[in-house]
Amino acid sequence: MSVHTEPAVRVTGLTRTFHADGEPVHALAGVDATFQRGTFTAIMGPSGSGKSTLLQTAAGLDRPTDGSVWIGGTELSRLSETRLTELRRGRIGFVFQAFNLVGALTVEENILLPLRLAGTRPDRAWIDQIIERVGLGNRLRHRPSALSGGQQQRVAIARALASRPEVIFCDEPTGALDTNTAAEVLALLRAIVDEHGQTVVMVTHDPVAASYADRVMVLADGRIVHDMPQPGADRIAEHLAALGRSRVVTR
Repeated sequence: MSVHTEPAVRVTGLTRTFHADGEPVHALAGVDATFQRGTFTAIMGPSGSGKSTLLQTAAGLDRPTDGSVWIGGTELSRLSETRLTELRRGRIGFVFQAFNLVGALTVEENILLPLRLAGTRPDRAWIDQIIERVGLGNRLRHRPSALSGGQQQRVAIARALASRPEVIFCDEPTGALDTNTAAEVLALLRAIVDEHGQTVVMVTHDPVAASYADRVMVLADGRIVHDMPQPGADRIAEHLAALGRSRVVTR
């Protein structure tokens, strides 16, 4: 087995610029960040801070205006759209807040969909392990409409894991869930890191959700303003509150 020495994800000088009313708006303003393998990072910040833009750009869902994104040893800007799509299917998992399941497919068909699209034969032992891990063995023939929100999110996580990706990006994965169900989903993400050595990068607004991570990165105005080992939910909330106060004062 080869040993990976490079990080799971690395971004350098990452810039994403939009235009509003003819004026440039910097959603990301030269972000440098490294996400090591087998770690769980929470990305936080106020609305408009650039956290979702960072996640989507790092996952190859959006092209940066400037800068580089590396998944392992592959730099994404060098890839054609076809190659980028292939990389996302095989090496990246993405979990959306809105689940993004296909309503006409069963749970099992949704989990296997990325592999089918890639023309890849499923590793049945791995798929069975994932299904057991997310606790959906008795729901495989159900369609998403017959599942609770937490069950649908667990299907989305299983789908993201199906191809054994190098990194799993999660965009507010508990934002639409109640407190108890959110805790179950976060515990599952934590276990994926601890038991399988996966890399998870999660955007969240919730200090409690962030407390499941190893590391918390806080953005404001397209820049990283805090990057720290996870200090606990109370301290995270204090950092965010202080950031909110400083933005009000400076504006």
